[in-house]
Amino acid sequence: MRGDPEEGTKNSEVRRVPMIGEMKALLERLRNERRKAPATARVMQVGECQIAMDTAAKKVSIAHLTHHDLRHLFATRCIESGVDIPTVSRWLGHKDGGVLAMKVYGHLRDQHSASMAKLVKFEETVSNIVPLRRAKAQ
Repeated sequence: MRGDPEEGTKNSEVRRVPMIGEMKALLERLRNERRKAPATARVMQVGECQIAMDTAAKKVSIAHLTHHDLRHLFATRCIESGVDIPTVSRWLGHKDGGVLAMKVYGHLRDQHSASMAKLVKFEETVSNIVPLRRAKAQ
């Protein structure tokens, strides 16, 4: 994020996303690791994100990774986890109700698609239907 978090995003709007439990735990752990730091110190001390990401990618022998790749991963994982497209779209700062999110992030990995297909059922018998008796012919 650029400068002060209250300055907003690239379109100068403040956007708030609920904190995921794992992120809260990570930030608390990082804060606790630096107990001598003042309470007002940033938890994340990275000044230039891309340099840190390049260093990390090289260290673990993965391909070049950008913050936009992480944004894409976040959106895809949200969708795969069942978060609805309009919510993901708002979190990403889109104002189109999810149209762009569906075009860009709506694809699902083959593994997820296969697991979702297993949820589809076409049962021959339905338990909530009671057969009616036929009236006798007069």
